[in-house]
Amino acid sequence: MRENYIGKATNRVDGPLKVTGQAKFAAEFTTSGLLYGVVVSGEIAKGKIDSLDDSEALKVEGVHKVFSHKNRPDIIHYINKKHEDQDSPYGEHFKPFYDEKILFNQQPIALVVAETFEAARHASKLIKIKYSEEPFLTDMQIARLEAKKPDKGKMGWEKPKSRGDAEKSFASAEVKFENEYTTSINTHNPMEMFASTVIYHGPGKLTIYDKTQGVMNSLGYVCNIFDLKKDDVQVLSPYVGGGFGSGLRPQYQLMLATMAALDMKQSVRVVLTRQQMFSFGHRPGSINTFKLGADKSGALTSIYHHVVQETSMFEEYTENIASWSGVAYHCENVDLDHKLAHVNLYTPLDMRAPGAASGMFALECGLDELALKLNMDPIELRLKNFAVNDQAHFHRPHASNELKACYIEGAEKFGWSKRNSKPRSLKDGRKFVGYGMAGGMWEANRQAIQVMAAYNKEGKLTVSSASSDMGTGTYTIMAQMAADSFGLHIDQVKAMIGDSKLPEAPLSGGSWTAASLSHGVIFACDKLKKTLFDSAKGMKNSPLSKSTFEGSVFKEGWVYDKTDLTKKVSLLDILKHEKKDEITETDGENKIMGMIKQMPYSKNTHAAVFVEVKVDEDLGMVEVTKVVSAVAAGKILNPKTARSQILGGVVWGISQALHETNLIDHNFGRIMNHSLAEYHITVQKDVGNIEVIFIDEKDDVTSKMGVKGLGEIGIVGTAAAVANAIYNAIGMRIRELPITPDKLIRAT
Repeated sequence: MRENYIGKATNRVDGPLKVTGQAKFAAEFTTSGLLYGVVVSGEIAKGKIDSLDDSEALKVEGVHKVFSHKNRPDIIHYINKKHEDQDSPYGEHFKPFYDEKILFNQQPIALVVAETFEAARHASKLIKIKYSEEPFLTDMQIARLEAKKPDKGKMGWEKPKSRGDAEKSFASAEVKFENEYTTSINTHNPMEMFASTVIYHGPGKLTIYDKTQGVMNSLGYVCNIFDLKKDDVQVLSPYVGGGFGSGLRPQYQLMLATMAALDMKQSVRVVLTRQQMFSFGHRPGSINTFKLGADKSGALTSIYHHVVQETSMFEEYTENIASWSGVAYHCENVDLDHKLAHVNLYTPLDMRAPGAASGMFALECGLDELALKLNMDPIELRLKNFAVNDQAHFHRPHASNELKACYIEGAEKFGWSKRNSKPRSLKDGRKFVGYGMAGGMWEANRQAIQVMAAYNKEGKLTVSSASSDMGTGTYTIMAQMAADSFGLHIDQVKAMIGDSKLPEAPLSGGSWTAASLSHGVIFACDKLKKTLFDSAKGMKNSPLSKSTFEGSVFKEGWVYDKTDLTKKVSLLDILKHEKKDEITETDGENKIMGMIKQMPYSKNTHAAVFVEVKVDEDLGMVEVTKVVSAVAAGKILNPKTARSQILGGVVWGISQALHETNLIDHNFGRIMNHSLAEYHITVQKDVGNIEVIFIDEKDDVTSKMGVKGLGEIGIVGTAAAVANAIYNAIGMRIRELPITPDKLIRAT
């Protein structure tokens, strides 16, 4: 008899395909007569194209066409509404090849299409472009002077909610602290570049392999722009080589490849270069003006968190940066504000834990500085101000909140009791050793989703949805849940995702995929089991004729009566009885009912991150030698893939703290380090031992199985914990990310 899979460490079902190279990504699908497109990027930050001479490019053997604003086909709808997508912010959306205007550096301005990639790339270098430049602004520190409140926020953004009188309380606070924290612009750098392979089947009929975190989003986007029927277009993204939020919006290669295929009536592939991966979307830079007031016991009396965040000139991208300071800790007087500084860069884009990774850096560093003034342990300060209810949202109770346990168990595992609060008190050779910690929160939401479950004559169960797997383990957890629902071995279950022809699914982001899919898979499997049971009960001389569905159990290809296991019917016999090769059912949670159940509660994941660093004071080099991340995220479906998610988040948090930044030359408005050689990220040598602890947590509100998402919570708080540990090591407080050697040396 097999054991249950849910809650057990289970290997990825898609692992063998990936490690053997059999898993195909968007740029690996092909067809006869496929043409190759190469995008030409602009070289100024603002202005217009005076002339674009493609005559030499067209002479290259194999080149079919060069597209630009000069000859864009009339099949494109340039109405702003047509260019919206499920994740687009408010504003005038960027429309490639719309006119001669340049809105940001590296803007796509031409597409060369040829019979080979090499010919297209060579020809792209021969295009001669003359520009008229206009004054531009890419420096957020200057743009902040003209920052203004957004007219509208993007999906999921809340206008920060203030309460009480924070200024008055701060003025009279017994202990107070104020300063400014700055986070850098970061760029998503997934291994797989953005690519779209558009297979042309005839007028208006396309199969599109796209790198995306939402095939339904890409489908709606191209159908709106090119006035296509959704039934005639199929978007597939079976595997995604990393996304981290960059695939939540359709990127411009999708529109350009589709445009070329429809215009030329041939299949076309467009792949962006690593440099062009820096030409769209990024984590926005933020400036956090921060004040904390407390009484002598450590109780917070005032929180002031005002944010200036950069966005493009044409869209108002917003993140919940300041809002976390209003919900994370108990305080009656909170003043929160969010303003946008418009610069001549492309619009920012959601990046792992958007808003929280930036805002909680400021909050958790500020608490560390306040604890120092109070001569109080940082954990004690956080426990003192633990928020029992969500004060920002009508004092709603938490669906679950085991943050206290995160502090306590994480501290014990880390050895926090050995910490000396006095900086420069511990040394290892020439390096100072420091301990730091921080708390973390992220939203625990779920979205409406549909899942199809099918049982066939080979004795295989298939569960399918248009959802996405960016390496998070979605294939695996779907198979685990379906296998347990039917009592099957996992190799008898197949999960199918990443296909717009499958039942509808939301974007895969926000850490809601696991919670949403767990609902959908259970609903669909239960519906299919009910159909199979009813058929079994109706069979002539059925052993289950007097049984009930509630009293039945499915196991290893049979349906049994729980009270008498000798009464059973084979699922294959049910198929024969119905004269079908396969029986399918599709179901999912009722969106309205799901919202009603969740509305009275605040839903979050929580974490406490503990970090040890070693700092070479002379060279300014920082080593992160030890991390303990204690996470409360409801029921853990698969400890193996769950641990992997937290490890990835922690590593990225270290990278955010010490390495990642877009270096912009404000004389040219151009990102200068647009490669993996110059855009520094944390690598294996930079990471010491990371231990992940999952705290037991019951939650029957957030999802049917008590599941919360894990994609984001691993990064939240990590950068702050690193910064706090550096201060503990050498007594230097760096409030600007990343904390690079030059900043540490200047601070000495």
